[in-house]
Amino acid sequence: MLSFAQSVLLSVVTWLPVMTIIITIHELGHFLVARAFGVAVDRFSIGFGRPIFSRRDRYGTEWRLSWLPVGGYVRFAGDDNDASVPDSHDLEDLRKAIVARDGPGAEKRYFAFKPLWQRACVVAAGPAANFLLAIVLFAGIFGIFGQYVAFPKVAAVSPGSPAAHAGLAAGDTILEMDGHRVASFAKLHNYVSLRAGVPIRLLVKRGAAEFQVVATPVEAEIVDEVAGKQKIGLLGLAGAPGATSGKWVTYNPVQAVGAAVDQTVDILQTTTYYIGRMIRGQVSGDQISGPIGTAQAAGAVAKAEAHDAPNLPSAILAVTVGLVNVAAVFSVAIGFLNLMPIPVLDGGHLLFYAYEAAARRPLAASVQMVTYRVGLALVLGLMLFATTNDLRRNNVFHFLSGLFT
Repeated sequence: MLSFAQSVLLSVVTWLPVMTIIITIHELGHFLVARAFGVAVDRFSIGFGRPIFSRRDRYGTEWRLSWLPVGGYVRFAGDDNDASVPDSHDLEDLRKAIVARDGPGAEKRYFAFKPLWQRACVVAAGPAANFLLAIVLFAGIFGIFGQYVAFPKVAAVSPGSPAAHAGLAAGDTILEMDGHRVASFAKLHNYVSLRAGVPIRLLVKRGAAEFQVVATPVEAEIVDEVAGKQKIGLLGLAGAPGATSGKWVTYNPVQAVGAAVDQTVDILQTTTYYIGRMIRGQVSGDQISGPIGTAQAAGAVAKAEAHDAPNLPSAILAVTVGLVNVAAVFSVAIGFLNLMPIPVLDGGHLLFYAYEAAARRPLAASVQMVTYRVGLALVLGLMLFATTNDLRRNNVFHFLSGLFT
């Protein structure tokens, strides 16, 4: 049993490299597309703060490894203000300054003077790199190890549960949910868990007969060894345990990529559905996690995988595979977060570009500055909200209150 200090150390040691790789790949997406379009890049930094190591390549880009190993950033040439898209007056002043310093035509290497579609591609490349990373990681896992698929067959029905009221019984097989094919019991569980209070139409097979029922999941609080306390929807169905309840599916390289794309899209759809229900006030936002929650999840996965391994080499392999899977999930989350239409995020930049495309001129720099401050406040507020959720799930507030009673 790990002590509290050991658990915290394990979470930090597993979370830091995972998040650094994910965010570095995100920035690498911006960098590679910018370089492809001939944009001058002053710096590519892995980490923040003072540099531990740096060198400058033949294109004039400084490659830096900084002492705070959390994420990274790309700084384009001339990118020294908060405005994503300088307005017409700022652009003209910037052009004159560049031409006076570097000569006519030099401004074409600067991001702000690139065509709109190229700037949009550079911005979108960061989230796209995250989604591509997730697909590569999932494909690697599926291609090397395959995937265990539990049959969507009901082993037991809880008395008095929504499933029991709908007439489901042990031995039934769930074929479809709201018209979507049920590929595995895990898919059924994930679908139901997000739909507390939402009626679900199920196509059921019992023997040779097929029939439809409607069941409405009830909200329940569970404790997951990785995610901690969660409020999810439950129907009261249990799948059959053991190897006979499913099968290992192996994939060739093409099939592995297809399965990885499906997995990535499924995570995006799940996230979008939850956010949509939260915005409509149908569910609370208490399941949103911040850095503490994601670090705890990474540490919990490493701990669980190591605990189940029979020896040290198996433990190292299991922990590595588990963290690769975690990195893939986190990478999708980072990509999705950055596409939200909030100024200071990539989605906010794309929103400004959409305005520029429609109005045929950039949004006024003064308006951009205001929206950036609002966007920064929203992002900081979201981080505070997520961190509060993490602390609440871990009973930190209860612990602190007990110190003063």
